[in-house]
Amino acid sequence: MQDNKKQKIMLVDDNKANLTMGKSILSEHYDVFALSSADKLFEFLKHVIPDLILLDIDMPGMNGYEALTLLKADKQYTDIPVIFVTARNSESNEYEGLGLGAIDYITKPFAPALLLKRIENHLLIQKQKASLLEFNNSLVKMVKEKTQQLFNLQNAIISNMAEFVEFRDVVTGRHINRTQKYLKRLTEQLIEDNVYTDELLLWDMNVILLSSQLHDVGKIAISDTILNKAGKLTDEELEIMKTHPQKGVEVIEKMENTTDLAGFLECAKLFAGTHHEKWNGSGYPHGLSGYNIPLEGRIMAVADVYDALISARPYKKPFTAEEAAKIINDGTGTHFDPALIGTFNKVKDDFAAIAVQYAD
Repeated sequence: MQDNKKQKIMLVDDNKANLTMGKSILSEHYDVFALSSADKLFEFLKHVIPDLILLDIDMPGMNGYEALTLLKADKQYTDIPVIFVTARNSESNEYEGLGLGAIDYITKPFAPALLLKRIENHLLIQKQKASLLEFNNSLVKMVKEKTQQLFNLQNAIISNMAEFVEFRDVVTGRHINRTQKYLKRLTEQLIEDNVYTDELLLWDMNVILLSSQLHDVGKIAISDTILNKAGKLTDEELEIMKTHPQKGVEVIEKMENTTDLAGFLECAKLFAGTHHEKWNGSGYPHGLSGYNIPLEGRIMAVADVYDALISARPYKKPFTAEEAAKIINDGTGTHFDPALIGTFNKVKDDFAAIAVQYAD
């Protein structure tokens, strides 16, 4: 059904003859509200929001320039298009009015056909702008929904795979869940401490935390006899276990070849492939050292080792939180990035609380 509802125009002029003439010209096409002052305009705006305002400049009390300034300063009215209607016809007057935010400048006396056409054009532009804004908002909403759907899909894939790793590795229990919590807390404090913030502020923490769950995904390729051995590993078995970072990278690369999650999985590869590297170059699988180890790997190393220390293993009893923190500190500059350990010491009590809350 066609909408025949007339658009609303407020005509503001202290000259009664101008109000009468303007209303006569416009009333056939629009609902016209004839107002004799700017004060009456603002009083009327409390009840009716027009599609356009025709505003005289020279009025007693508040003039048109002052009225427009107030309109543009108020969020309720700032988007209402305003056309100045005035007997002034100098370029400077027109420039001043447009500079304040008016969309047009019409001189009196009115030329009826020209007045109608210019109003029609401006209202059409406003309608097109509103339609474009609505379309843009709908598009933004759709993109957000699709992005959330993709993130949910990523989350489901990663979480299910991480759960599968935990299910196979009965020794480490809820290790993946705890390391994710440690990672989040340590990263938050690093940003607060202004440590590596140039890099950390570029991170998408949703992606980082989600992808961190795959840091041990390479254990999928390790046999159950080694993964769940009820005792200390032999040297040969240990060497096989030490292949899990590279195996993790290979698993993730296979995922990259079959999904559209390449950017997302790039973070997962960094966690999987470098969380056993050491600051002094004695780690594995590549013997990286210092800043050659990606920050993801350096931070995960702290979280991963801490959790291994406070957890029971077939070959050892769990260390206390205090003992684990001391061992982490003793590894400063050898195992761990020194810049991370000062911040770790600020959150070690939070690590201890996480370990208790998410205990096996």
